[in-house]
Amino acid sequence: MSNIEIHRSRSEAVDQTPTAGCTCGEHDEELPELDVQTIPHAIRHAAIFGAIESLRPGSAMVVSATHDPVPLLTQLEAKHGAQFRTRYLDEGPERWRILVRNAG
Repeated sequence: MSNIEIHRSRSEAVDQTPTAGCTCGEHDEELPELDVQTIPHAIRHAAIFGAIESLRPGSAMVVSATHDPVPLLTQLEAKHGAQFRTRYLDEGPERWRILVRNAG
């Protein structure tokens, strides 16, 4: 278990250098896959962008959907340019799987 530090003030705690990586005791999967159909429609794009934008440079994930996510990919390119590279792994007709990599 990691050390817990108690600080006298919020500003003292915020000024600390963050530790590298998560300290929850879990480890990252080799290539996480996000099945977007499990996310409520009202928050789907925001949740997908949150997952994609959390990728460290060089890391990747797979986005899995029951339709071709062209609108999402168009939004991703408009928002981030070439920072994220995408490649289709499966192109339907029942499932589309896209590899998304942070090229930064």
